[in-house]
Amino acid sequence: MAEITAALVKDLREKTGAGMMDCKKALAETGGDLEGAIDWLRKKGLAAAAKKAGRVAAEGLVAVAGAGNKAAVVELNAETDFVARNDGFQDFVKGVAAVALDVVGDLEQLKVAAYQDTGRNVADQVTHMIATIGENMNLRRSTGLSVANGVVASYIHSAVAPGLGKIGVLVALESEGDVARLEEVGKQIAMHVAAANPQFLNRDSVDTSALDRERAVLVDQARASGRPEEIIEKMVEGRLRKYYEEVCLLEQVFVIDGESKISKVVENLAKELGKPVALTGFVRYALGEGIEKEESDFAAEVAAAVKG
Repeated sequence: MAEITAALVKDLREKTGAGMMDCKKALAETGGDLEGAIDWLRKKGLAAAAKKAGRVAAEGLVAVAGAGNKAAVVELNAETDFVARNDGFQDFVKGVAAVALDVVGDLEQLKVAAYQDTGRNVADQVTHMIATIGENMNLRRSTGLSVANGVVASYIHSAVAPGLGKIGVLVALESEGDVARLEEVGKQIAMHVAAANPQFLNRDSVDTSALDRERAVLVDQARASGRPEEIIEKMVEGRLRKYYEEVCLLEQVFVIDGESKISKVVENLAKELGKPVALTGFVRYALGEGIEKEESDFAAEVAAAVKG
């Protein structure tokens, strides 16, 4: 029996694309025989899974998991919405979210964390799921929020099951006030985030480059009016206030009452609870956002399948 070295495992992984733990298992099953291990992986479908890695995966699910004063949100993509309705896939995404909670959403830690009692880490379990279900999958992103005191509320939009859907939101409220009331208002704000899609928490967190681009556009628009420079500056500042109201969560108008700014909602909650309340962060994941999807000709695909 050949010694199963790290170099041998690496060699098998490079040849097949299978996960590290599966490569180790294949070599153990075949007594360290490299070619036998390749055949073993092919029989299991794990080598074929690597060939699917180049295919676009923009469907799938967003999942949230929370416990006490922390929560995590993950996005796991697949190629088709059909797979997103698969019970096995849904259970897997829930499981990944639970592991993400343990590492407070750190993506790199999540990938190498053990997945339940499978003997694999999360990244290798993704490869195993590709082999099992037959579609490319991608653990795209993961984020966690936590507070010292208070709650991290969550909301799932277009839910297909508890904690699973198309849009996932986390909202962190730091406070020593009543937890149940914090959770209630936190969820309402999370619903607002899902609908209004703020880009930043407040003015101080606005990305400098984004602000510079917006200011440059506004200056050009104002100068086109032919007004004096001192008037142009006032016009730009007024329009920037409008920009902040559009992109900053705390400056947006609460979609539920249509009149209060989110900052005022938080202020009123603090008065109600008799304790300071701070909205310290939020996360919003929309499934597939930013992924360039391939346009397909369904009729051509059917014709090609018939010819094949």
